[in-house]
Amino acid sequence: MKKWTMICAFITVMGFSAVKGQQKEVTVFSSGSDGYKSFRIPAITKAPNGDLLAFCEGRVNGAGDFGHIQIVMKRSQDKGKTWSGVQIIASNDSLQAGNAAPVVDMTDPAYPKGRLFLFYNTGNAPENKVRKGMALREVWYKTSVNNGLTWSAPVNITLQVHKPRQPQVNKAYNFNEDWRSYANTPGHAIQITTGQYKGRLYVAANHSVGEPQKHYADGRAFGYYTDDHGKTFKLSDDVNMPGGNENMAAQLSGNRLMMNIRNQLGNIKQRIIAISNNGGQSWDSTYFDAQLPDPVCQGSILNVGKYGNKAVLAVCNNADTVNRDNLTLRISTNEGKTWQQNYTIAKSPAGYKGDYSAYSDLVLVKKKQIGVIYEKDNYKQIVFTVHEW
Repeated sequence: MKKWTMICAFITVMGFSAVKGQQKEVTVFSSGSDGYKSFRIPAITKAPNGDLLAFCEGRVNGAGDFGHIQIVMKRSQDKGKTWSGVQIIASNDSLQAGNAAPVVDMTDPAYPKGRLFLFYNTGNAPENKVRKGMALREVWYKTSVNNGLTWSAPVNITLQVHKPRQPQVNKAYNFNEDWRSYANTPGHAIQITTGQYKGRLYVAANHSVGEPQKHYADGRAFGYYTDDHGKTFKLSDDVNMPGGNENMAAQLSGNRLMMNIRNQLGNIKQRIIAISNNGGQSWDSTYFDAQLPDPVCQGSILNVGKYGNKAVLAVCNNADTVNRDNLTLRISTNEGKTWQQNYTIAKSPAGYKGDYSAYSDLVLVKKKQIGVIYEKDNYKQIVFTVHEW
């Protein structure tokens, strides 16, 4: 036993995965089923009663990012081994509803058993028209007080979390301050659980500013948040990094927050990291993490506990600088300074063509067990597995 422990420690230090328990992979959404040509963009959270709730975009007519798209959900009551049928949670007539960002509010005295929030976006035209100022993305949320069985009417918060404060439709903007493209996360949102900002619901997001630039250089990452359980919302500062795109946030120690960001420019094939000392309102440092190679794709991050007085972080992304492949789960016990544990979740077989793994999200199933939901096999499936660490 002592010899095996030493071997595992050596493997981990060298950056390879020691053998750990991994639950058999289960298909949650399968493209071409349930009346949808494609399922994409997964997000997951744990309901107050412990059920796992998996969300994604049910794309009715095809795989494209714009079209007749609904937000759908499935439920697991056995830690991800089996899943319910499809439930439609949000739609936008025959247009676009997407970028689901679920989170549970456990600090509202009006809802002592917890209240689920689902933040999402709607769109009335493809992104290229939105970036040209010819269309609009809006921002909404719904809530559930019964663990996602039923949901409230949608609440439109666009005027609180979008610039200009009174967006114009079908008219080109002429100001660099104008936000055009707009998207939540995608993946889970967070609630800050300790410290000065305890109770804050925080949604990582990104937008474009002004006229379109090459390689999405007009893109910026930011966040929006509520300190009064959804009554009002405020905007964070932008992360000062051109090309900031899809992102997710995680709570650190000492009122700090980390944002993990896709670099849409693609000039550096690494994840962008931004650190806030005030709960995600402004950004004190921004850097590329060379330990997190990335092929220009979405990635996920989750606070999974504490090690001493430091947050333990999990990150999952495609650890490849060329292909959407080699989906890797990493663990850091020093708040992202180093990633000491590395586990391969999905890697394509020899000769495979296409995107073997793509978007992902993480959920803490129980202590030392992380659930990973991700897109697999050229977007044919969204699958779920549980990994022990």
